[in-house]
Amino acid sequence: MVDETREAGATVSIVARRRDVSPNQLFTWRRLAEQGALAATQAEEEVVPASAFRAQQDMIRELQRLLGKKTLETEISKEALEVATDSKKRPLRLLPLPRDSSR
Repeated sequence: MVDETREAGATVSIVARRRDVSPNQLFTWRRLAEQGALAATQAEEEVVPASAFRAQQDMIRELQRLLGKKTLETEISKEALEVATDSKKRPLRLLPLPRDSSR
């Protein structure tokens, strides 16, 4: 219907009357089409509310943050293991005990 309103000699009112649709609704659809909001429907993709999309984006950011935190913890653990393994290979250096001055 939106494409019909753009044909030569056609008007929103004529197309709306012919299709038994409110002209205001057709004007809204034209505006949405100009903004690219109808691209998903043309591609036959699922359309989700903007609020649901934002909630999913927030969830993705939180999961990325947690993944980064776990990755950092893993790297720290690997480094600690390397230090512990290296220190087991080196001989221990015993420090002298402090002398008891009371004797």
